[in-house]
Amino acid sequence: MTERQYAAAGVDLESAEAAKERIGRLVAGTRTGLSLGHVGAFGGMVRVPPGMRKPALVLSTDGVGTKVLVALEAGRFDTVGEDLVNHSVNDILVHAARPIAFMDYIAGSALTVEQIAGIVEGIARACRAHDMALAGGETAQMPGLYQPGHYDLAGTIIGVVEEDEALHGDKIRPGDVLLAYASTGLHTNGYTLARRIIFDTLKLSTRDTLPGTGESVADALLAVHKSYFKAVFPVLQHIHGLAHITGGGIPGNLVRILPPGCEAVVQQRSWALPPLFRLLQDAGKVSSAEMHDVFNLGVGMIAVLPPGQVSAAETAAANDGVKTWLLGEIRSGSGGVTIID
Repeated sequence: MTERQYAAAGVDLESAEAAKERIGRLVAGTRTGLSLGHVGAFGGMVRVPPGMRKPALVLSTDGVGTKVLVALEAGRFDTVGEDLVNHSVNDILVHAARPIAFMDYIAGSALTVEQIAGIVEGIARACRAHDMALAGGETAQMPGLYQPGHYDLAGTIIGVVEEDEALHGDKIRPGDVLLAYASTGLHTNGYTLARRIIFDTLKLSTRDTLPGTGESVADALLAVHKSYFKAVFPVLQHIHGLAHITGGGIPGNLVRILPPGCEAVVQQRSWALPPLFRLLQDAGKVSSAEMHDVFNLGVGMIAVLPPGQVSAAETAAANDGVKTWLLGEIRSGSGGVTIID
Protein backbone atom coordinates (compact mmCIF):
# COMPACT_ATOMS: atom_id res chain seq x y z
CA MET A 1 0.00 0.00 0.00
CA THR A 2 1.51 3.36 -1.01
CA GLU A 3 1.51 6.43 1.24
CA ARG A 4 -1.39 7.90 -0.80
CA GLN A 5 -3.40 4.73 -0.33
CA TYR A 6 -2.63 4.84 3.42
CA ALA A 7 -3.93 8.43 3.56
CA ALA A 8 -7.04 7.42 1.63
CA ALA A 9 -7.56 4.64 4.18
CA GLY A 10 -7.50 7.24 6.96
CA VAL A 11 -3.88 7.59 8.10
CA ASP A 12 -2.10 10.77 7.00
CA LEU A 13 1.63 10.20 7.50
CA GLU A 14 2.48 13.80 6.61
CA SER A 15 0.22 15.16 9.36
CA ALA A 16 1.52 12.52 11.75
CA GLU A 17 5.07 13.69 11.12
CA ALA A 18 4.10 17.33 11.73
CA ALA A 19 2.40 16.36 14.99
CA LYS A 20 5.45 14.34 16.03
CA GLU A 21 7.68 17.36 15.48
CA ARG A 22 5.50 19.58 17.70
CA ILE A 23 5.20 16.88 20.34
CA GLY A 24 8.99 16.50 20.37
CA ARG A 25 9.38 20.16 21.30
CA LEU A 26 6.81 19.84 24.08
CA VAL A 27 8.48 16.70 25.46
CA ALA A 28 11.90 18.36 25.41
CA GLY A 29 10.50 21.17 27.55
CA THR A 30 9.68 18.74 30.36
CA ARG A 31 13.11 17.14 30.73
CA THR A 32 14.46 17.20 34.27
CA GLY A 33 17.75 16.39 35.96
CA LEU A 34 16.61 12.77 36.10
CA SER A 35 16.05 12.47 32.34
CA LEU A 36 18.22 10.11 30.28
CA GLY A 37 18.32 9.14 26.61
CA HIS A 38 16.98 11.12 23.70
CA VAL A 39 13.60 12.59 22.81
CA GLY A 40 11.94 10.33 20.24
CA ALA A 41 13.74 7.16 21.29
CA PHE A 42 11.88 3.85 21.44
CA GLY A 43 11.75 3.99 25.23
CA GLY A 44 11.80 6.74 27.84
CA MET A 45 14.48 6.69 30.53
CA VAL A 46 14.77 8.40 33.92
CA ARG A 47 17.14 7.98 36.83
CA VAL A 48 15.96 7.11 40.31
CA PRO A 49 16.63 10.25 42.40
CA PRO A 50 20.04 10.09 44.07
CA GLY A 51 20.49 9.75 47.83
CA MET A 52 17.53 7.45 48.47
CA ARG A 53 18.10 4.63 50.96
CA LYS A 54 15.66 2.04 49.63
CA PRO A 55 13.63 3.50 46.76
CA ALA A 56 10.38 1.85 45.68
CA LEU A 57 8.80 2.67 42.34
CA VAL A 58 5.07 3.40 42.35
CA LEU A 59 3.25 3.04 39.02
CA SER A 60 -0.30 3.76 37.91
CA THR A 61 -2.17 3.75 34.58
CA ASP A 62 -5.42 5.61 34.01
CA GLY A 63 -7.49 7.66 31.58
CA VAL A 64 -10.00 10.49 31.63
CA GLY A 65 -13.06 8.54 30.47
CA THR A 66 -15.85 10.18 28.51
CA LYS A 67 -14.75 13.65 29.58
CA VAL A 68 -12.97 13.61 26.21
CA LEU A 69 -16.39 13.78 24.52
CA VAL A 70 -17.17 17.03 26.32
CA ALA A 71 -13.79 18.41 25.29
CA LEU A 72 -14.46 17.35 21.71
CA GLU A 73 -17.86 19.06 21.69
CA ALA A 74 -16.35 22.23 23.20
CA GLY A 75 -13.36 22.21 20.87
CA ARG A 76 -10.90 22.21 23.77
CA PHE A 77 -8.07 19.71 24.00
CA ASP A 78 -5.37 20.84 26.43
CA THR A 79 -7.44 20.60 29.63
CA VAL A 80 -8.03 16.85 29.35
CA GLY A 81 -4.27 16.38 28.97
CA GLU A 82 -3.78 18.24 32.23
CA ASP A 83 -6.56 16.15 33.82
CA LEU A 84 -4.76 12.95 32.86
CA VAL A 85 -1.52 13.94 34.58
CA ASN A 86 -3.11 15.40 37.70
CA HIS A 87 -5.34 12.36 38.20
CA SER A 88 -2.30 10.13 37.94
CA VAL A 89 -0.24 12.27 40.32
CA ASN A 90 -3.00 11.93 42.93
CA ASP A 91 -3.17 8.17 42.46
CA ILE A 92 0.48 7.73 43.47
CA LEU A 93 0.43 10.56 46.01
CA VAL A 94 -1.83 8.40 48.19
CA HIS A 95 1.22 6.13 48.60
CA ALA A 96 3.42 9.16 49.45
CA ALA A 97 5.21 8.91 46.10
CA ARG A 98 6.85 11.78 44.27
CA PRO A 99 6.25 11.71 40.49
CA ILE A 100 9.34 11.45 38.29
CA ALA A 101 8.09 10.42 34.82
CA PHE A 102 4.96 10.18 32.71
CA MET A 103 4.04 8.49 29.42
CA ASP A 104 0.90 9.17 27.39
CA TYR A 105 -1.15 7.22 24.87
CA ILE A 106 -3.47 8.96 22.40
CA ALA A 107 -5.53 6.82 20.05
CA GLY A 108 -8.04 8.16 17.56
CA SER A 109 -9.01 8.72 13.96
CA ALA A 110 -8.37 11.63 11.61
CA LEU A 111 -6.96 13.74 14.42
CA THR A 112 -5.52 17.07 13.35
CA VAL A 113 -2.09 18.35 14.29
CA GLU A 114 -3.82 21.00 16.42
CA GLN A 115 -5.83 18.39 18.32
CA ILE A 116 -2.87 16.14 19.07
CA ALA A 117 -0.55 19.01 19.94
CA GLY A 118 -3.24 20.58 22.14
CA ILE A 119 -3.66 17.40 24.16
CA VAL A 120 0.10 16.99 24.60
CA GLU A 121 0.44 20.68 25.47
CA GLY A 122 -1.82 20.11 28.49
CA ILE A 123 0.08 16.96 29.45
CA ALA A 124 3.42 18.76 29.20
CA ARG A 125 2.15 21.76 31.20
CA ALA A 126 1.06 19.50 34.06
CA CYS A 127 4.34 17.58 33.92
CA ARG A 128 6.32 20.82 34.23
CA ALA A 129 4.14 21.87 37.18
CA HIS A 130 5.26 18.71 38.99
CA ASP A 131 8.92 18.84 37.84
CA MET A 132 8.24 15.53 36.10
CA ALA A 133 9.60 14.34 32.77
CA LEU A 134 7.24 13.48 29.95
CA ALA A 135 9.45 10.55 29.04
CA GLY A 136 7.59 9.48 25.91
CA GLY A 137 4.32 8.14 24.59
CA GLU A 138 2.39 6.94 21.57
CA THR A 139 -0.05 8.53 19.15
CA ALA A 140 -2.02 5.97 17.16
CA GLN A 141 -4.32 6.82 14.25
CA MET A 142 -6.88 4.00 14.03
CA PRO A 143 -9.64 4.70 11.50
CA GLY A 144 -12.34 2.06 11.62
CA LEU A 145 -11.96 1.68 15.38
CA TYR A 146 -12.70 5.34 16.18
CA GLN A 147 -15.06 7.78 14.50
CA PRO A 148 -13.25 10.59 12.61
CA GLY A 149 -12.06 13.24 15.06
CA HIS A 150 -12.68 11.06 18.11
CA TYR A 151 -9.95 9.84 20.42
CA ASP A 152 -9.16 8.19 23.73
CA LEU A 153 -6.51 9.26 26.16
CA ALA A 154 -4.54 7.29 28.75
CA GLY A 155 -1.26 7.58 30.59
CA THR A 156 1.18 5.85 32.89
CA ILE A 157 2.97 7.58 35.74
CA ILE A 158 6.10 6.52 37.59
CA GLY A 159 6.82 7.80 41.09
CA VAL A 160 9.28 6.95 43.81
CA VAL A 161 9.11 6.71 47.59
CA GLU A 162 11.32 5.39 50.35
CA GLU A 163 10.00 1.91 51.02
CA ASP A 164 9.61 2.47 54.75
CA GLU A 165 7.80 5.80 54.20
CA ALA A 166 5.17 4.52 51.77
CA LEU A 167 1.54 4.87 52.84
CA HIS A 168 -0.66 1.77 52.74
CA GLY A 169 -3.31 2.66 55.33
CA ASP A 170 -1.88 0.36 57.98
CA LYS A 171 -1.06 3.34 60.23
CA ILE A 172 -4.74 4.34 60.48
CA ARG A 173 -6.13 4.02 64.01
CA PRO A 174 -9.48 4.62 65.78
CA GLY A 175 -9.49 8.25 66.91
CA ASP A 176 -7.94 9.53 63.66
CA VAL A 177 -9.98 12.15 61.81
CA LEU A 178 -10.91 12.58 58.16
CA LEU A 179 -9.82 15.80 56.47
CA ALA A 180 -11.55 16.56 53.17
CA TYR A 181 -9.87 18.43 50.31
CA ALA A 182 -12.28 20.23 47.98
CA SER A 183 -12.58 19.07 44.39
CA THR A 184 -12.69 21.40 41.40
CA GLY A 185 -15.79 19.77 39.94
CA LEU A 186 -16.39 16.30 38.54
CA HIS A 187 -12.65 15.75 38.05
CA THR A 188 -12.53 12.75 35.67
CA ASN A 189 -15.36 10.52 36.87
CA GLY A 190 -19.12 10.22 36.37
CA TYR A 191 -19.19 11.86 32.95
CA THR A 192 -21.36 9.23 31.29
CA LEU A 193 -24.19 10.00 33.71
CA ALA A 194 -23.46 13.73 33.83
CA ARG A 195 -23.52 14.02 30.03
CA ARG A 196 -26.84 12.19 29.85
CA ILE A 197 -28.41 14.55 32.38
CA ILE A 198 -27.00 17.79 30.97
CA PHE A 199 -27.15 17.09 27.23
CA ASP A 200 -30.08 14.67 26.94
CA THR A 201 -32.37 15.54 29.87
CA LEU A 202 -31.72 19.29 30.13
CA LYS A 203 -31.01 19.67 26.38
CA LEU A 204 -28.09 22.04 27.04
CA SER A 205 -25.07 22.61 24.82
CA THR A 206 -21.51 23.32 25.93
CA ARG A 207 -22.10 27.01 25.13
CA ASP A 208 -25.12 27.37 27.41
CA THR A 209 -24.96 28.60 30.99
CA LEU A 210 -25.27 25.78 33.49
CA PRO A 211 -28.18 26.68 35.82
CA GLY A 212 -27.15 27.63 39.34
CA THR A 213 -23.44 27.86 38.59
CA GLY A 214 -22.92 31.08 36.64
CA GLU A 215 -20.56 29.13 34.36
CA SER A 216 -20.92 27.79 30.86
CA VAL A 217 -21.52 24.06 30.55
CA ALA A 218 -18.06 23.74 28.98
CA ASP A 219 -16.31 25.60 31.82
CA ALA A 220 -18.14 23.64 34.52
CA LEU A 221 -17.61 20.21 32.97
CA LEU A 222 -14.06 20.81 31.78
CA ALA A 223 -12.74 22.28 35.04
CA VAL A 224 -9.30 20.70 35.46
CA HIS A 225 -8.92 17.77 37.84
CA LYS A 226 -7.04 19.22 40.82
CA SER A 227 -3.61 17.90 41.74
CA TYR A 228 -3.21 17.76 45.52
CA PHE A 229 0.54 17.25 45.44
CA LYS A 230 1.50 20.72 46.65
CA ALA A 231 -1.29 20.73 49.24
CA VAL A 232 -0.38 17.35 50.74
CA PHE A 233 3.29 16.53 50.13
CA PRO A 234 4.67 18.99 52.73
CA VAL A 235 2.80 17.20 55.56
CA LEU A 236 2.95 13.58 54.42
CA GLN A 237 4.94 12.62 57.52
CA HIS A 238 1.87 13.45 59.66
CA ILE A 239 -0.66 11.56 57.55
CA HIS A 240 -1.74 7.98 58.25
CA GLY A 241 -3.64 7.42 55.00
CA LEU A 242 -4.85 9.12 51.83
CA ALA A 243 -7.76 8.30 49.54
CA HIS A 244 -8.15 9.82 46.09
CA ILE A 245 -11.90 10.14 45.46
CA THR A 246 -12.45 8.90 41.92
CA GLY A 247 -14.88 6.35 40.44
CA GLY A 248 -16.81 4.78 43.30
CA GLY A 249 -17.03 8.05 45.21
CA ILE A 250 -16.22 8.47 48.88
CA PRO A 251 -17.40 5.03 50.05
CA GLY A 252 -15.74 3.12 47.23
CA ASN A 253 -12.34 4.75 47.64
CA LEU A 254 -12.03 5.44 51.36
CA VAL A 255 -12.69 1.78 52.13
CA ARG A 256 -9.60 0.81 50.10
CA ILE A 257 -7.21 2.18 52.72
CA LEU A 258 -8.94 1.05 55.92
CA PRO A 259 -7.07 -1.56 57.98
CA PRO A 260 -8.89 -4.37 59.82
CA GLY A 261 -10.82 -3.21 62.88
CA CYS A 262 -11.43 0.30 61.58
CA GLU A 263 -14.57 1.96 60.26
CA ALA A 264 -14.79 5.39 58.63
CA VAL A 265 -17.72 7.59 59.62
CA VAL A 266 -18.46 10.45 57.21
CA GLN A 267 -20.62 13.37 58.35
CA GLN A 268 -22.79 14.40 55.40
CA ARG A 269 -23.67 17.71 57.06
CA SER A 270 -20.01 18.73 57.28
CA TRP A 271 -20.18 20.23 53.79
CA ALA A 272 -22.69 21.67 51.35
CA LEU A 273 -23.11 19.92 48.02
CA PRO A 274 -21.65 22.21 45.30
CA PRO A 275 -24.23 23.58 42.80
CA LEU A 276 -23.08 21.32 39.94
CA PHE A 277 -23.81 18.19 41.95
CA ARG A 278 -27.13 19.53 43.24
CA LEU A 279 -28.17 20.20 39.65
CA LEU A 280 -27.18 16.70 38.53
CA GLN A 281 -29.10 15.10 41.39
CA ASP A 282 -32.26 17.19 40.95
CA ALA A 283 -32.41 17.24 37.15
CA GLY A 284 -31.46 13.60 36.81
CA LYS A 285 -33.59 12.44 39.76
CA VAL A 286 -30.55 10.55 41.04
CA SER A 287 -30.80 8.96 44.48
CA SER A 288 -28.39 10.05 47.23
CA ALA A 289 -26.94 6.54 47.32
CA GLU A 290 -26.14 6.61 43.61
CA MET A 291 -24.72 10.13 43.85
CA HIS A 292 -22.27 8.86 46.48
CA ASP A 293 -21.33 5.89 44.31
CA VAL A 294 -20.78 7.83 41.07
CA PHE A 295 -19.51 11.32 41.92
CA ASN A 296 -16.94 12.87 44.26
CA LEU A 297 -19.62 15.35 45.49
CA GLY A 298 -17.05 18.09 45.99
CA VAL A 299 -14.46 15.97 47.83
CA GLY A 300 -11.33 15.26 45.77
CA MET A 301 -9.03 13.79 48.40
CA ILE A 302 -9.36 12.59 51.99
CA ALA A 303 -6.50 12.51 54.47
CA VAL A 304 -6.65 10.35 57.59
CA LEU A 305 -4.52 11.78 60.38
CA PRO A 306 -4.35 12.35 64.16
CA PRO A 307 -6.41 15.30 65.44
CA GLY A 308 -3.25 17.09 66.56
CA GLN A 309 -1.92 17.27 62.99
CA VAL A 310 -4.99 18.80 61.39
CA SER A 311 -3.81 22.39 61.74
CA ALA A 312 -0.56 21.75 59.88
CA ALA A 313 -2.43 19.93 57.09
CA GLU A 314 -4.97 22.75 56.78
CA THR A 315 -2.18 25.31 56.51
CA ALA A 316 -0.37 23.36 53.79
CA ALA A 317 -3.61 23.06 51.81
CA ALA A 318 -4.44 26.74 52.23
CA ASN A 319 -0.99 27.64 50.90
CA ASP A 320 -1.99 25.91 47.67
CA GLY A 321 -5.44 27.51 47.65
CA VAL A 322 -7.28 24.29 48.55
CA LYS A 323 -10.29 24.41 50.88
CA THR A 324 -10.37 21.73 53.60
CA TRP A 325 -12.76 20.70 56.35
CA LEU A 326 -13.25 17.97 58.94
CA LEU A 327 -15.30 15.27 57.23
CA GLY A 328 -15.58 12.64 59.94
CA GLU A 329 -13.56 10.17 61.97
CA ILE A 330 -12.21 6.65 62.30
CA ARG A 331 -13.90 4.38 64.82
CA SER A 332 -13.40 0.79 65.89
CA GLY A 333 -15.54 -1.48 63.75
CA SER A 334 -15.73 -4.29 61.27
CA GLY A 335 -14.65 -2.12 58.33
CA GLY A 336 -16.49 -0.12 55.71
CA VAL A 337 -17.62 3.46 55.32
CA THR A 338 -20.74 4.80 57.02
CA ILE A 339 -22.28 8.07 55.85
CA ILE A 340 -24.50 9.78 58.41
CA ASP A 341 -26.56 12.98 58.26
